[in-house]
Amino acid sequence: MKNLRPCVMRPLLLSALAISAALGSALAQNRAIGFKQGMPFSEGVVAGNTLYVAGQQGPDAHGKVTGTDIAVQTANTIAAIKKIVEEAGFQMTDIVSVTVYVTDVNEVAKMNEIYKKLMPDPKPARATVQVAGLIGGAKIEISAIAVKH
Repeated sequence: MKNLRPCVMRPLLLSALAISAALGSALAQNRAIGFKQGMPFSEGVVAGNTLYVAGQQGPDAHGKVTGTDIAVQTANTIAAIKKIVEEAGFQMTDIVSVTVYVTDVNEVAKMNEIYKKLMPDPKPARATVQVAGLIGGAKIEISAIAVKH
C-alpha cells in the first residue's frame, strides 16, 4: 500500500465503504420465512429481491411425511414450497431454479408427471439428484430460488 499515491487510495477507500454499506443494507433487509422455534434453519430467507427456499418435503397436516407414493409426496412438497413462496410475497412464477432430491431415480418419471402439472411455465432451471436417504423417510425433497422480476 506504500506505493499507492493518495489520489489512488481515496477512490479505493470510498469504493470499499460503498460496498460495505451496500452489503450492510442487503443484510439488514434479509428476513426469515417460516422459522420454527427450535429448528436450526428457516424455511426460506429473503435477501433483496431473491428468496431462497430450504429443502421441502411433503408433510401432511400434522407435519409427518405420509404415503409411499412419490406422486403424492411431490404434490405435497410443491404445495409446501408454494406456501413459503407466497408467504414471502413472491409468486410461483418467480421461481428460477430448483434442486430435486429423490431416493429412487427410477421414480423420476412419476415425479415429473406431477411436477409438470404443478410448476408454472416457464419451468425453472432444475437439477435432479439421487440421494441415499432423506430425513423422515421422504422420497423427495425440493429446494428453490425465486427472484422478483
